[in-house]
Amino acid sequence: MEKRRQYQENELHIGNLIKSELVKQGRSITWLSSQVNCTRENLYKVFRRSWIYTDLLFEISEALNHDFFKDCSDYHKSHKDTKIQ
Repeated sequence: MEKRRQYQENELHIGNLIKSELVKQGRSITWLSSQVNCTRENLYKVFRRSWIYTDLLFEISEALNHDFFKDCSDYHKSHKDTKIQ
């Protein structure tokens, strides 16, 4: 059980990445919600989740001009040998 918990702590959390990029750019959640046609409440839910639908991730990537898909791919490449089986 402890190994699984440790793995979860090291997992990629896409919601945190998006929130971090939004703050880094100095943009508001209201701005992002208008760009991706999504309510602020739903975006707050996205920030709390470690997963996201790809179509919404694409829209957020476009709005923030940041390739979150590359972030996911880079994470996968750097952690593929350390996955717990």
